Amino acid sequence: MRFELVFLGSGTSAGVPMIACDCPVCTSDDPRDARSRASALVRYTDDQSNLRDLLIDTSPELRQQAIDQRLMRIDGVLYTHAHADHILGMDDLRRFNAAMDAPVDVYAEPRVIEQLSAMFRYIFEPHKNVQKSFVADLIAHRIHPGQTFSLFGADWTPLRLMHGRLPIVGFRVDAFGKSLAYCTDVSAIPSETYPLLDRLDVLVIDALRYRHHPTHMTVDQALEVIDRVRPRGAYLTHIAHDIAHAELEPRLPDGVSLAYDGLCVSLTGVEAVAPDPG
Repeated sequence: MRFELVFLGSGTSAGVPMIACDCPVCTSDDPRDARSRASALVRYTDDQSNLRDLLIDTSPELRQQAIDQRLMRIDGVLYTHAHADHILGMDDLRRFNAAMDAPVDVYAEPRVIEQLSAMFRYIFEPHKNVQKSFVADLIAHRIHPGQTFSLFGADWTPLRLMHGRLPIVGFRVDAFGKSLAYCTDVSAIPSETYPLLDRLDVLVIDALRYRHHPTHMTVDQALEVIDRVRPRGAYLTHIAHDIAHAELEPRLPDGVSLAYDGLCVSLTGVEAVAPDPG
């Protein structure tokens, strides 16, 4: 019985290190300060003891993230929104088509599916391509905030979040009596979403930097949400180069940690504890 969350990427849209930046974090030799664009892997066993791997978003670094995690297959992709740093790895899904000899199911709000179809027309309308080429084979499924659906024995609930003025979704996942919520790129949580964050074992929340940002939470704002929701454990993600891991981590409240690329959080153990990166 396994239920895990793996942070494939924990960085902001520019990644860390950023292009043309020689700040202390961008030149840090702490591996936890090297942050690819934000995405996650949710892994759990189904009722037949098969291991299921589902992606949340496909960052521009999906290829390297998948190689680093030795992913040989995926059982679906769930999209939070259609910003470039969360979708530009979509083309690399074609390798999973080849590895599995099967299409990949993708789940997103109707508006996001329309945006993906426009941006990746060669994938969603392959009959219009000038020549037959190796493109991803995807099956799109529409999801709606607050409407729970089942995937391989786990319950997934899209959560309405606000990314500045843009409505997006996060996801709550319930399996084996445990629950996690993944809420990236969020600046505000609507009142109707808070009841869906009740009794969480793990909350993942956007915490871009210390200073105000119009479309992301600051560290202090994220900590306020954590204090209100009171999960058993919490992780901050979508982190900019303003934050040095070694400086902030010791100052966080008990039960709250900074995410980093490759961090695996198990929900089926006694506690959700971040391992030592070595």
